[in-house]
Amino acid sequence: MRIQKEEMLNKIDDKSVYIYTLANKDTTVKITNYGGIILSLLTKNKHGEQDDIVLGYDKFEDYKTTTTYFGSIIGRCANRIGKAEIEVDGVKYQLEKNDGNNHLHGGNKGFNRVVWNSEIKNDKDGEYLSLSYLSRDGEENYPGNLEVIVEYKLTDENELVINYYGKSDKDTVLNLTNHSYFNLGGHASGDILNHKVKICGSSITVANSESIPTGEIRNILGTPMDFTTLKYVGLDIEKEYDQLINGNGYDHNWIIDDYTGELKKAAEVVDDKSGRVLEVFTTKPGIQFYTGNFLNEDEIGKGGVRYKKRQGLCLETQYFPDSVHHSGFSNIVLEAGQEYRHTTVYKMSIIDK
Repeated sequence: MRIQKEEMLNKIDDKSVYIYTLANKDTTVKITNYGGIILSLLTKNKHGEQDDIVLGYDKFEDYKTTTTYFGSIIGRCANRIGKAEIEVDGVKYQLEKNDGNNHLHGGNKGFNRVVWNSEIKNDKDGEYLSLSYLSRDGEENYPGNLEVIVEYKLTDENELVINYYGKSDKDTVLNLTNHSYFNLGGHASGDILNHKVKICGSSITVANSESIPTGEIRNILGTPMDFTTLKYVGLDIEKEYDQLINGNGYDHNWIIDDYTGELKKAAEVVDDKSGRVLEVFTTKPGIQFYTGNFLNEDEIGKGGVRYKKRQGLCLETQYFPDSVHHSGFSNIVLEAGQEYRHTTVYKMSIIDK
């Protein structure tokens, strides 16, 4: 597979911004080195027609101001940190409070708002896109000079493989993810309530009304949060259940069953109308399932489409949110000199006829 590179006219922080096109016979993905954003993902439906199945913008300027995080790399720390405080090696760090009283997705200028160095590389399967960034000690008040690499590969099996690497000269926290909003009917096709979802997890980290974990791990079998078998997103989303009320819908971390650290299936999405299937694989112990509860029609997306509430869903592979404050949660501290290495795979296919 070969990758096409196109330079955009505008520069950010005196750095060039590029769009990279990865394509095989069925799928085309466009990615920019600004925020590592997946701008579009065109793939075929059961009739052989291509649609763009991720939400986003036509105007590049909108990516610089949005609070939706459409398609971007999230870091240093995905999800929320309660009271925007962390402690590493006995030292407390006050982070930016950019989500009420809490810290969200790396702060005001997280990895979604920086220009990454970019390079087209080769391996035995062909070309892939490699993005790198040096997050300096004190950036967004995180400790350590942190070197990060994120690789995007599109395989002939319609897998978008994302490899994450990191190394710091001080102990720090690191929890990287991608924040694409998927709509398997096409980004302009309305809400995702008729999508069916399966999540390979029978428990969640319970969240309060600020979406901060309480520390409780709850078995959700038989509750409205149960997605252990394929279930329509809209079936239970309006139920009177504490977690759905707190999240205004689904916006929670599922704990992947039988976690070993190896790459394994975490979730599946099926859209009967288009015939598209999306499977998610990860080496991480958790996955945030978010149903676009705070999208509204003021959000004007690609083609002038007004994205309404629940027009897309996110499946963000991750360490558990607010892990720094809960001893029983996953460890997100990256020790100095140690390598952070994780993989997420988004695999696209068509329902077997």
